[in-house]
Amino acid sequence: MRVADFHPAGFDTELRKVLDDVRAGRWRSMHDLLDAPQSSAQRTARSQVLASAAAQGDAVEAWGRESRDHQYRIMWARVLVQRALHAFRRAQRAEAVPLVKAARHACDLAATFVPHDPVPWVAWLALAQIDSPNLRERYPENQARCWEPGVPPGPWGLLWEAERRDPSNREAWHRALQAQVAYQTSADDAVDFSRWAALSAPPGSAVNLLPLYTHVERFRRRKTQGETPRLHWTHTGISFYTLRAVDQWFHHADRTSWSPLDLNHLAQALHHGGHPARDVFEAIGSCVTRAPWQDVAPDGRSWQDEFLQARHLRLRESRPPRI
Repeated sequence: MRVADFHPAGFDTELRKVLDDVRAGRWRSMHDLLDAPQSSAQRTARSQVLASAAAQGDAVEAWGRESRDHQYRIMWARVLVQRALHAFRRAQRAEAVPLVKAARHACDLAATFVPHDPVPWVAWLALAQIDSPNLRERYPENQARCWEPGVPPGPWGLLWEAERRDPSNREAWHRALQAQVAYQTSADDAVDFSRWAALSAPPGSAVNLLPLYTHVERFRRRKTQGETPRLHWTHTGISFYTLRAVDQWFHHADRTSWSPLDLNHLAQALHHGGHPARDVFEAIGSCVTRAPWQDVAPDGRSWQDEFLQARHLRLRESRPPRI
């Protein structure tokens, strides 16, 4: 039996219902969901998923024709950022340039309207990854020096603004990492950044998993270069951060709002590193994601088989005795 494709709402059943409305061009349930009491982390995650769907339709445009409240300002910034990222990834740079300009302005405007909200800064930070690798050619906000010595210049002012409004915001740190990958002048820049971020993160923070993402990227690059890095995941440094993620994140995380991507990255690193992983695979349930299984499978198209084989093996593990 094959695994069904992952739903972008993940474990969030309320978000799942609203996404159907957004795809149909309706915006009121999106407004109500974002306006409801929730943590900054949940609001950030929900607004990102909603923006991915809304960027392909006109639900937020319809919202703006009726109301331009602060929730609209945030979602309009989010949507413009998504459209700029989509254009850049399709190599349509001529289309991306005006979209980036409009998105930067929308993020700045949203941050002014909602000064205590981290989401406008997180959205703005997402644009950093498509700026020039050449420091002198970047927008000013992507040339800042980091408060951590040794980290190359980047969008650290934007990250700091998001961090002080919502410490250890998951998306903010992932967006900063994406920029670091895009700019990196050496193969170790992104890995060093992810390790510094993880070692600075408090228990329960998803930032503790950042090194797992950089090691998947490194594995993927080695594979595309014709290497067969079978022992990649058993390296002492990778095992350290994998087991640390279990101890510092999995055992402390809020299980009502954790990310399926994080669970899948942790399960994959544990499995290929030869570590016990039964509890993590059980936590995944039906929320399987293409990444990282697609990156580590011998044939990227067989990612579901890669996951199923790993899950079958790990669910047969005995549980460690309780002390």
